[in-house]
Amino acid sequence: MLSVVAGISLVYDLVAGIILLAATDRMVAWLGLHTIDPVLFAKLNGLFLIAVGLGYAPALRRPDAHRTYLWIFGPFLKGAGAIAFAVDHFVHGSPAVFLLFAASDALLAAVTFVALMRSTD
Repeated sequence: MLSVVAGISLVYDLVAGIILLAATDRMVAWLGLHTIDPVLFAKLNGLFLIAVGLGYAPALRRPDAHRTYLWIFGPFLKGAGAIAFAVDHFVHGSPAVFLLFAASDALLAAVTFVALMRSTD
């Protein structure tokens, strides 16, 4: 199960990062934002997501050897991301599409948490 979760997370983060890096203007428009200033912040977030996604590759092959990575970038980072997206929407009025990111991050955080708890070292 951990390998499946790592594979899904790899694709999820890699695709999001590539889209954000390669099609920043389209992504900003789709998110309902007016602009990101400076655009470098969006580009750096794209690079970050690509790096996080690629970090799942070793965990895909040997998940028990990479449990720490799965804990940090699964329940911790994706859980915190879900909270950040939801809070930003409800407190700062960011677009409703942010709730989609909150839900998908929360789902991946929860699934990773369950998989980690069920697996043995």
